[in-house]
Amino acid sequence: QVQLVESGGGLVQAGGSLRLSCAASGRTFSTYAMGWFRQAPGKEREFVAAVTTTAGTTYYADSIKGRFTISGDNAENTVTLQMNSLKPEDTATYYCAAAVWAVNSMVVASPGHYDYWGKGTQVTVAS
Repeated sequence: QVQLVESGGGLVQAGGSLRLSCAASGRTFSTYAMGWFRQAPGKEREFVAAVTTTAGTTYYADSIKGRFTISGDNAENTVTLQMNSLKPEDTATYYCAAAVWAVNSMVVASPGHYDYWGKGTQVTVAS
């Protein structure tokens, strides 16, 4: 089992920045990739970004490319999402996820490919 705990959400003005962190514990050696998803009220959960734990390969959704940066720290078992130039449409609950099986560009954005999930942290961007 892998436990994931997110932190760093909050309220920010449009154009501002937030830094989300996800702390992993348990059988972290079994994870192949860590990712961030988000879900706004009334909408489906959508992929934001992911990073593989060994090679450090990163994947980003087109909607946030150039504004968000994902990074992983294997020594600390954490993954961070730096979010800049935030927009009101970025408002959502952000979830950290861990995948045990290998990811590639075909499956990285699929929530069903991830095995463990955190409880989420709320990000609200005011206009």
